[in-house]
Amino acid sequence: MKTKLITSMNWIGLGFLEPVIRLLSGEEPLKNLTEVGKNLFLPLASVLAFIVLWEAGAHKLYSIEADRKVQKVLTEQGKDAAVQMRKCIDSGEKECKPNSLPSPSQVYAACLSLLADHRMIAQDKKSFTDKTAKVNAMRAKAGQSEIRYTGRPSFVDQIGTSLKTVFAGVLLSMFIAIPIGILLGLSETLRTSINWLIQILKPVSPVVWLLLVSMVIKTLLTDSTMDKSFLISFISVGLCGMWATLVNTSMGVASVDKDYINVSKVLRLNVWKNIYKIVLPSSFPLIFTGIRITVSVSWMVLIAIELLAQSPGLGSFVWEQFQNGANDSNAKILVAMFVIGGIGFLLDKIMMTLQKLLTF
Repeated sequence: MKTKLITSMNWIGLGFLEPVIRLLSGEEPLKNLTEVGKNLFLPLASVLAFIVLWEAGAHKLYSIEADRKVQKVLTEQGKDAAVQMRKCIDSGEKECKPNSLPSPSQVYAACLSLLADHRMIAQDKKSFTDKTAKVNAMRAKAGQSEIRYTGRPSFVDQIGTSLKTVFAGVLLSMFIAIPIGILLGLSETLRTSINWLIQILKPVSPVVWLLLVSMVIKTLLTDSTMDKSFLISFISVGLCGMWATLVNTSMGVASVDKDYINVSKVLRLNVWKNIYKIVLPSSFPLIFTGIRITVSVSWMVLIAIELLAQSPGLGSFVWEQFQNGANDSNAKILVAMFVIGGIGFLLDKIMMTLQKLLTF
């Protein structure tokens, strides 16, 4: 039972807890206690050290910005105004608070504020849905579109929009890159003739892809009622992120053991069976490595693309807070930063787990 538990935890990326399980079971306590310290307590200590350094840095920057603000008032308005500004800053009033790096406690407060805002918006949506339920039922019977909630999205809603966009973009990347990669891997002539185009398009900036996709989409869908911002965002994400999957698929297929290819020739497998039974199983580790890189790249470029495409995701949230200039805007930007980093970390862990489960 214990062995199965340890194996399962290794599969899902929680192998660092193995020494804890062995310690609790009484096996080699001294050795496992050392391993627990390395795998569990040291990371916790690094987190605490990071928070302490962050708090100290935020306090220092706050002091520098406060002194600069007082000095500016002293130069422009005189000594009495500077004294009043210093008193106002020391009192902690929002209207004269220096705009600097927020402390951990301020970021935590901003996180709670965003969650409270989400609950309020969710309640408004529910009330709106209840009020329009009968009208929407009648409109549906008449073949008309339903009345939708058009209020502002919450932070949690924007996270959902970003995840939906990156998921659609990764699927598009796989749909384009894997078939083309297999073709290029099977044919050295085709690979050589197309390689120059891949090398030119691979380093193109996400902004350029966004502008190109915008031109095409806005030309083709002038009268469409589709969500153009979402369409532009996920296609741009897909085109930016697909190159790692394309190159890795091509390399994986091209490096399949020649003995396997000779066996397929002896068995007279047709092209599709050769790809399904020989090529894909042999090249799958490299293909999945490419998909993992594609997911990471797609999530990384998503913020800039959403910002420019005006899609209501995390990119839009960060830009709105930057332009807002409210007292808690900086703290909310840091909340978004940690959420973006945390989701990116979880996506990579999920892809690693899937790779272990599916690679054979």
